Amino acid sequence: MRLTGVGRRYGIGGPWILRDLDLDLPEGRLLRVEGTNGSGKSTLLRLLAGIDAPSAGRITGRPRTAYVPERFPAALPMTAGAYLTRLGRIHGLSRAEASRGAVDWLERFGAGAYAGAPLSELSKGTSQKVAVAQGLMGSPGLLVLDEAWTGLDRASRALLDEAVRERVAAGVRVVFVDHDPGRLAGEPYAVLRLGGRDHPARPALGDTARPARPPAMRIDAEPPPGAVLPAGLPGTAEPLGDGVIRLTVAGPQADDVLRTLLTARPSWHIRSVTEAPPQ
Repeated sequence: MRLTGVGRRYGIGGPWILRDLDLDLPEGRLLRVEGTNGSGKSTLLRLLAGIDAPSAGRITGRPRTAYVPERFPAALPMTAGAYLTRLGRIHGLSRAEASRGAVDWLERFGAGAYAGAPLSELSKGTSQKVAVAQGLMGSPGLLVLDEAWTGLDRASRALLDEAVRERVAAGVRVVFVDHDPGRLAGEPYAVLRLGGRDHPARPALGDTARPARPPAMRIDAEPPPGAVLPAGLPGTAEPLGDGVIRLTVAGPQADDVLRTLLTARPSWHIRSVTEAPPQ
């Protein structure tokens, strides 16, 4: 995915919010966007997600995209479960897969009891859980998160952190804005700093190196109901109880294994990815 000379302004002759932005966003990249209020962070995320179009330049190679906006339209005339099922269908899931995914994600976020509740009656925190859940359904190639952690409880924030790590490991591009400077600290990511209207053409991209995989990795994964381990996976597999399976694979193969599990339909739930102790 590439942005070439991208700019955005509102109205003919209006000030440029973004200008002359060049950016490559390869698979498996975690990109944090930073800047002061009014610097164009949300504008950029809307452009990346395809919600808005650039006033100048072009965006090419955009994959199937999931977008969690800064403000979720909670007054939509449908229930939480129906909304997530609808979004799952848009992401290419079958009706049955979308329905199961809606229930699964609501339960993971501790909101399973609200599947039949109208969106307009949900609290702000529960509405945010629905907003995040719709971004995690299906298998998008780009996940855009605009302050998605805001309003979530601690457990839900940790769950979203882990979901982001899983997606990146599976080759998904993830772009996010968050007010917490420690969000996903320690993860290998690039930082795009926007200068705002005074310096809209001078974004600075600082990249941290992706560390090499250790010799062996352990992947603890929970299959969806009725699923079996995909054939042909490398390494060894052993049951841990409660349906969880531990896969031990060579470090360089871990990303491919994660990608296989997360793109299965329905996808597996990755409990943890850790370095295997030396033999």
